[in-house]
Amino acid sequence: MPVIAIVGAGPGLGLSIARRFGSEGFRVALISRDQEKLDGLAARLTKENIEAVGFAADVTRPDSLVVALAAVAERLGPVDVLEYSPADPALAGAAALDASAEDIQPQIDYYLYGAVAAVRQVLPAMLERGSGTLLFSTGASSVRPLGGPFGSIGIAAAALRNYAMALNADLAERGVHAAHVAIGVYIGSGPGTEPETIAGNYWDAHTKRDQPEIVHSVPGGAW
Repeated sequence: MPVIAIVGAGPGLGLSIARRFGSEGFRVALISRDQEKLDGLAARLTKENIEAVGFAADVTRPDSLVVALAAVAERLGPVDVLEYSPADPALAGAAALDASAEDIQPQIDYYLYGAVAAVRQVLPAMLERGSGTLLFSTGASSVRPLGGPFGSIGIAAAALRNYAMALNADLAERGVHAAHVAIGVYIGSGPGTEPETIAGNYWDAHTKRDQPEIVHSVPGGAW
């Protein structure tokens, strides 16, 4: 059975992505900081006949992410799909007008460096097999710069988007597909913003493999 590792797994979008891929026969590795919450999510998926296991790691500590992904491969098998979408509302943003290097660095650590560590852990095996998918998520500010506290967040998110798009270019002829999903809505705010609806984008990116970026938006959304 193929394996998806979801970095930043939570009860909203992460759980919906897990359900979408799990319903297609994937084993699911859930990765975030809180093992107790991960175990609860895994139990919910198990009741739905989806094989799921939680692995605790902190994306701001790349070493812990490397260890977790190694454990995923040992327990469930090599990762076929890596999905990276951590989110931390407690991580304060700053307007670009006021942002210092000290404001921006934690965002870079969180969004970009964790992704780089995760990719470097799973990509060698994907290249050896000649198959695999790397999926990355950001909000609207990675594509369309926004003011206010989204300033510093958008800088880091745009770096992650650029990384995803560059990976797509480098890997295009090597059997591994990299794609960025830009979420231009407030999840759960109305029709078309449901987590399960958005999760369909990730399955499309994995199966269709025809574009480096999918933008999810609705009329009156964040775009």
